[in-house]
Amino acid sequence: MAEAFRWPVRIYWEDTDAGGIVFYANYLKFFERARSEWLRALGLSQQRLRELEGGMFVVSEARVRYLAPARLDDELIVTARLASSGRASLTIEQQALAGSTSGAALLCEGAIRIGWVDAASLRPARIPPAILQRISTAP
Repeated sequence: MAEAFRWPVRIYWEDTDAGGIVFYANYLKFFERARSEWLRALGLSQQRLRELEGGMFVVSEARVRYLAPARLDDELIVTARLASSGRASLTIEQQALAGSTSGAALLCEGAIRIGWVDAASLRPARIPPAILQRISTAP
């Protein structure tokens, strides 16, 4: 199993709710940022994919499980790892971890399914083979 891509996230005031903890929906934003940076690290900027390939990835399904809260000023590591791939979609496993060490506490985990669509029509399409190859063979 490939090692997960890791992206640091700092918790700001705007990320918290009235109780002083990270608002639950913000974990989806953190996951989105980590997925985008994972693709960028693979040389697959989402804007360039749209410009050069005429397509883009969109979220079609999200399953999220919350285990513990993050709070203002916490430092998190958000991960992204390819769990499975098909001709038109990918499932990415993601985690939000407290701290930056290997023994960091798991706060939130999820599986996000992203599908490839034609950018103009938003109709599902097959992921171009070169893109699928790059994603599937990533470390």
